[in-house]
Amino acid sequence: MPVSSLPAVLPGTGGTDYARYMRTDELLALQKSPVDWVHPDELLFQIVHQSSELWLKLTRSLLSRALTHLSAGQAGAAELLVHRAAEALRLITEHLRILRSLPPAHFAVIRRALGNGSGFESPGWRLLRSATTELDIAFSRLLSSLRLTPADLYRGQPSDPLYRLAEALVAFDERIALWRTEHYSVATRVIGQGVLGTRHTPVDSLPALIAHRRFPTLWEARTALTQTSSPGACPRRVQP
Repeated sequence: MPVSSLPAVLPGTGGTDYARYMRTDELLALQKSPVDWVHPDELLFQIVHQSSELWLKLTRSLLSRALTHLSAGQAGAAELLVHRAAEALRLITEHLRILRSLPPAHFAVIRRALGNGSGFESPGWRLLRSATTELDIAFSRLLSSLRLTPADLYRGQPSDPLYRLAEALVAFDERIALWRTEHYSVATRVIGQGVLGTRHTPVDSLPALIAHRRFPTLWEARTALTQTSSPGACPRRVQP
């Protein structure tokens, strides 16, 4: 199909409206140029991490919108946005896999160009952490206002919008764990075990982060339900 000859009408730089709307001139200039590479695989390394920051920016926006809906009592709308945020995290995790093709010797060269830079300093991850904290607090407050504990909620009907939102939050938490698992797996494949990262943090400290939960009470509710159903435990009355 021939390219349209229609003139660009949007403001900005670029020869087409696509270039102006997507700001492709600026976007494609954000990576180091070939003359500045310490190794050609720097392009791969930068694009993977820069695109992750964009997806994290989207994820933060989705969770902020979910928080607004939750505060308005719209659990169903919040659930849909949390599911979309989880899908964004899935995509981030999948494109990390291409870094498995980065030869360790190549990264050893690239690493010298990183200074003390580390993924721990990611602004996208920092904003995502704050968004999940806000959602966790808001959801806990909502349950408290209804005089429900997370365990009470899970004794209810799976069709309940609050139950469904709780499960969406748990699924999102699982996506964070899977992302961290892939990060650790890729890191050890490229730089090995028993070494320090660029921030002088032991790579082998990463597995401890995998078990960290952003919505801890929803996970603790599962433990509580299991314990109360154990042999010899006193049955608890399901609230109406």
